[in-house]
Amino acid sequence: MAEMTDVFFVDGMRTPFGRAGEKGMYWNTRADDLVVKAIIGLMERNGDVPKDRIDDVAIAATSQTGDQGLTLGRTAAILAGLPMTVPGLAIERMCAGAMTSVTTMGASIGVGMYDLALAGGVEHMGRHPIGGNVDPNPRFVAEKLVDPGALNMGVTAERIHDRFPHLTKERADRFGAASQHKVQAAYEAGKIQPDLVPIAVKDAAGAWGLATEDEGRRPETTVEGLATLKTPFRPHGRVTAGTSSPLTDGATISLLAGAGAVKEFGLAPKMRMVSFAFAGVEPEIMGIGPIPSTEKALKKAGLTIDDIGLFELNEAFAIQVISLLDHFGIADDDPRVNAWGGAIALGHPLAASGVRLMIQLAAQFAERPDVRYGLTAMCVGLGQGGSVIWENPFFDGKKKRK
Repeated sequence: MAEMTDVFFVDGMRTPFGRAGEKGMYWNTRADDLVVKAIIGLMERNGDVPKDRIDDVAIAATSQTGDQGLTLGRTAAILAGLPMTVPGLAIERMCAGAMTSVTTMGASIGVGMYDLALAGGVEHMGRHPIGGNVDPNPRFVAEKLVDPGALNMGVTAERIHDRFPHLTKERADRFGAASQHKVQAAYEAGKIQPDLVPIAVKDAAGAWGLATEDEGRRPETTVEGLATLKTPFRPHGRVTAGTSSPLTDGATISLLAGAGAVKEFGLAPKMRMVSFAFAGVEPEIMGIGPIPSTEKALKKAGLTIDDIGLFELNEAFAIQVISLLDHFGIADDDPRVNAWGGAIALGHPLAASGVRLMIQLAAQFAERPDVRYGLTAMCVGLGQGGSVIWENPFFDGKKKRK
């Protein structure tokens, strides 16, 4: 009989993230091929896991059309060389797609229905701009269910500034510059590269190359420079390109397992899932979504925010992260938060980003036996938030930094 079990994040890998559009390195690369390469890389790195024992493959995409359509989990599994006996599915929760892939597969493992699963996401924003092929129901506007501006993520970010005037543009600029600098420091220390799957790419002239690093980084960024940028979402606004995640292409994948599979195959998990939660907020200020989802996840885990020793928060916009930190009484520059930088520098390929957060948290856990719990959280378009709390298997209990 199936039994309840712990859920473990065994491993995760991702493609380097590329700038979306004709000048980006993935302009001539298919979206499904990005996730296929990520799966191949992950399975090669975990060669002790029999491919035919994977119970399911969940792949998320926000724009499920074209080369991001056709039940991505199933098609990517076949293309990656998994046996035909391995099923798959597609998931869509906008920015929290990969996070939802992980929680959905994790829940299936937790109740004993699955032993092993792959979960991730992909977004080729160059081929499929957000909202580019959708037809919102006219009732949203006609019945004033949602303000039209709620469909523009930059407008929703400006509205957080409106609602919380003490969350100033200057604070957002400092946060944006710090993200760039932290990512560069992490690169120079070799923290990011081990979990990247190199991708063969072809340029406009037909010449082949190899994508090995995230393309959108701007380490030369300064606070003074950010102060001069235009505010594209509102005249005299506060949100700029320097405090927003860039449009990005990329894919992520993770391997999840139950306790039985960990023992059977001698696996060495990088994290244990403690709890997860999703929450809804007003779509007009979707960026505050991670606040209630984090409160729900903490309650389910029997923890408080003070128990969290590392935070990986998706930087869709600087103001979104700052609003969460402000709510919980955490300083903008707290060293527990996005220690290796975030999406403002690395990019945010929508449905792929949740697993990127997990990959970075897992790598930090290995270096921080003094930290027991970590949080991955993100805002979600149309007014949602998602949060997952993880436990560090390397925690030694000797000390705990607050």
